[in-house]
Amino acid sequence: MYDSTKVEAFSAFHDLLVTPEVRMNAQEQYEELLRLADRFYARGVIDREERRSLIEVATIAYARAVEGVGGGP
Repeated sequence: MYDSTKVEAFSAFHDLLVTPEVRMNAQEQYEELLRLADRFYARGVIDREERRSLIEVATIAYARAVEGVGGGP
């Protein structure tokens, strides 16, 4: 079962993933999501596999956000 700290961490990550801060572009959002994953891991809130999963989710979201940018018609 998850403890409240882990639930809060995943909630914060999800909130930023679905609702980036005002004036935050895709690159800034991606970098902040990576920082959150690293911070949670460094504090022992999540384990290595959970960190990897968060990074994977952030990377997929970033790729989707920039998909087609500069790709032409």
